[in-house]
Amino acid sequence: LHAEEKQNSVFDKRLAQEEVWIRRGIQARRTRDQGRVQRLLAMRAQYSERRNLPGQAKLVLQEADRSGRLVADASNVSFSRGERLIIKNLSTTILRGDKIGIIGPNGAGKTTLLNLLLGKLAPDSGKLKLGTKQEIAYFDQLRAKLEDDKPVFENIGEGKEFVEINGQRKHVMSYLQEFLFTPDRARSPVRALSGGERSRLLLARLFSMPSNIIVLDEPTNDLDVETLDLLEELLIDYTGTVLLVSHDREFLDNVVTRCLVYEGDGRFGDYVGGYEDWRRQTGQAVVTPVPKTGKPTLTPAGKSARLNNPDQKELKALPQRIEKLEAEQANVSALLCDSRIFAQEREKARELQTRLADIKRELKQSYERWELLESQR
Repeated sequence: LHAEEKQNSVFDKRLAQEEVWIRRGIQARRTRDQGRVQRLLAMRAQYSERRNLPGQAKLVLQEADRSGRLVADASNVSFSRGERLIIKNLSTTILRGDKIGIIGPNGAGKTTLLNLLLGKLAPDSGKLKLGTKQEIAYFDQLRAKLEDDKPVFENIGEGKEFVEINGQRKHVMSYLQEFLFTPDRARSPVRALSGGERSRLLLARLFSMPSNIIVLDEPTNDLDVETLDLLEELLIDYTGTVLLVSHDREFLDNVVTRCLVYEGDGRFGDYVGGYEDWRRQTGQAVVTPVPKTGKPTLTPAGKSARLNNPDQKELKALPQRIEKLEAEQANVSALLCDSRIFAQEREKARELQTRLADIKRELKQSYERWELLESQR
């Protein structure tokens, strides 16, 4: 049992590293790396099978209790509000470090599911076991806690001069520069901030708080491109547990390692990977782009089609184009991280911000086109 436990620990660490790698960029999808992608898919399948074995699940949970790794363990949990059944026979285990996406249409009960997993609601039936020493940070709840009349820097760390981030002591002004606040802007009152700046201040507060669970309920609705990119990076590097409710498929694919997906009649399925991984596992149909003449066609996921010569050339050129855009994105982001540019060259800073937004859009279009052509090939 000890040897098996140690082997599982090494396996889980390796799987976590591979999940981060596949979200880093086009290198994970290029032909020369397809072997690594296939190994990751095999690891996901092995991980899923191990979690579903009752005997081993008991061993994992006992160890989780001792080490504090357990976040929540649900077994046939159901919850109703009045006569309406919202959650039906939910069974899942969430461990420290899991990044869980909750997917479903409006009114499906995603927020209710979130509250159940956090222990804010008690199930009507089934067993729900919660972990100990949980420190939870809610992104949405911080919006009401900003003090508009105080300077930005006083809204971080309850007015303290230093904050402790991952065991490192940082000056508040230096910490705020990581969230694109110049020293002058950090001394401005919160009421003078733009919408994007307020969102970045919320993120700065969120990640300055001691927490091992971060809860985000539709966080991308009011975020600009720079803040969204920053949030993705922070969540990928975050060592605690993330519970994320979102309709943003790209954001889910970039961040989460597992999904709880609404499947109708109060049932939520548990799948390894992000939104696209769930779609492939379940064979969900996807709508292909509309041709210049004709109607949109519905193609089952995974079904291939023959590529003509122009499409083959485009597919071959897309990885290089994406790498070039990613390199430019990194350079522009690095320039914008220098607080001096906002104070000394504001016009250039605005141009860089506009270009960063354009790159984000071009990257999204290129990824979608690459994935379409690759699936058809």
